[in-house]
Amino acid sequence: MRYSVLLFAALWLLQGCVAPVVAAGVGTGVIMSSSDRRSAGTMVEDDTIESKSQKRIEEKYKESAHVGVVAFNRFALVTGTVADETAKMDIERIVGAIPNVKGIANELVVNGPAVAGSASSDTRITGNVKVRFVKSPAFKADHVKVVTENSVVYLMGLVTRAEADAASEIASTTGGVQKVVRVFEYID
Repeated sequence: MRYSVLLFAALWLLQGCVAPVVAAGVGTGVIMSSSDRRSAGTMVEDDTIESKSQKRIEEKYKESAHVGVVAFNRFALVTGTVADETAKMDIERIVGAIPNVKGIANELVVNGPAVAGSASSDTRITGNVKVRFVKSPAFKADHVKVVTENSVVYLMGLVTRAEADAASEIASTTGGVQKVVRVFEYID
């Protein structure tokens, strides 16, 4: 009961920002906007793919790898650094074994550099790209998910080719971005 009151209070505070919708699965909750092109079920599946992948990867590679998994429309993007090619392929196998994963973009870097301070820089870059997306009339900002790893921006989403081109142009001209990788699903 207490959690329901807190949830409704949080939604009330957000009412002027975005029209949120809550989809809940067993033990999970996902807040989404009304213009998201994914179904509520797919959003819950994406959340499950991310959490199960991270847990299984951390169990096996806790100290020897830095890995992030982001899912959008059941497509998993795997980023970070690993010690060798065997670990890279094993992590792809681990993610692929999660139910409902329909594809994987394995962008892991073998023996990649651990860049000091890159996490805060990556967070700043992601924020700057998102702000520029909100200002763009070419597409809705919540149609594109932005992930940054070592100054490389990965763009995911269900978009038209024109929206993908506009998002890529905005991201590539944002300060600090070294490279843009498109991991889109096209709807046209």
